[in-house]
Amino acid sequence: MSVNLVATPAADLYPVPGVRWGITEAGIRKANRKDLAVLLLDEGASVGAVFTQNRFCAAPVQICQKHLAKAVAGDLAGEGIRALLINTGNANAGTGENGLMRAEASCIALARALNVSVGRILPFSTGVIMEPLPHERIAAGLPGALADAREDNWANAAEAIMTTDTVAKAFSTRITLGGAAVTITGISKGAGMIRPNMATMLGFMATDACVSQSLMVQLARELAEGSFNRITVDGDTSTNDSFVVMATNRAKHPPVTSLDSPDGRTLRAAMMALAQKLAQAIVRDGEGATKFITIRVDGGKTGEECRQVAYAIAHSPLVKTAFFASDPNLGRILAAVGYAGIDDLDQTQIDLYLDDVLVAKNGGRYVDYIEADGQRIMKQSEINVRVVLGRGPAADTVWTCDLSYDYVKINADYRS
Repeated sequence: MSVNLVATPAADLYPVPGVRWGITEAGIRKANRKDLAVLLLDEGASVGAVFTQNRFCAAPVQICQKHLAKAVAGDLAGEGIRALLINTGNANAGTGENGLMRAEASCIALARALNVSVGRILPFSTGVIMEPLPHERIAAGLPGALADAREDNWANAAEAIMTTDTVAKAFSTRITLGGAAVTITGISKGAGMIRPNMATMLGFMATDACVSQSLMVQLARELAEGSFNRITVDGDTSTNDSFVVMATNRAKHPPVTSLDSPDGRTLRAAMMALAQKLAQAIVRDGEGATKFITIRVDGGKTGEECRQVAYAIAHSPLVKTAFFASDPNLGRILAAVGYAGIDDLDQTQIDLYLDDVLVAKNGGRYVDYIEADGQRIMKQSEINVRVVLGRGPAADTVWTCDLSYDYVKINADYRS
């Protein structure tokens, strides 16, 4: 089940020059399913990434951080990242030194197949935690994945990285920079264990735009902050969250040297819009979700306190179950605002809206509010919640979903 989300047809996903995907069935956890993907990058690509803030981060995250740091610092003798290796079915988290060895062994196998140094490989894993990664199956599956590598394989890649997802998540767009056509395509996966801080989510976005390696680091952080760091399904921050942004530098336009230049702003805006679609698709496909909910908090002193209030609402089981039941028990939202942790909050300044319906004014039920109006909104599959704090000029938005019976069923049966 998902909320107004369908898979993008493969024909609507634009190939990105300089990027090829290869997919295979390696039997990592279950037979007869695509569970191993390799992304091949042409020489000269720029790569930026953001990873989970969970201190118990998975072995592949640790290796990615090490390999990418060296590439960004130029410690690979001018060599950049050449390939991404992604497996599903096994997270390789909570596996200690043995997990690091297995992740490294997988990278070595791919590096040998490509005749590149192991530091040019970035590994990613998603699936069950605390189980040994079957790196021998990954190595055995690599020839099949590499033989399948092609530019028009984005749809299959989106399917191959799924776990409890019900819909493959992939989007594309094209823009013009300096008179030249530029392509941007991305995929993501995730449905539960979603509360990125920088969510279990993976996201991969590529463009053929010309962007320097140093600028890609900044771009990846900004894109994650405005998209994947604004979603939550259940408040759990995964051990494996990773978002990678790649530029192959193949488009025929002058290089983007600043994100504040006209071309830089155009590129960032287009990539942000695509990143937000990928992030929102995760929420729309939240485990058991029946409602997609946008929570906007206006009138805060800072963006941080607006996010603090928005996440308090988005994480409240009482709020989320009320949305599932289409029950306009909206005092639960005000209660969440109150315990969000803003010590000097003045409740007499707070207004609450559901879509265009004013529910509470100056901290109390609005005199003209009737429950039938609230019920009408709560029955919708997409709902906007707006809280006005009356404290300042800041605002921010978080996207979430409801909490249904199926969420418990899916997670209770996850390993079966």
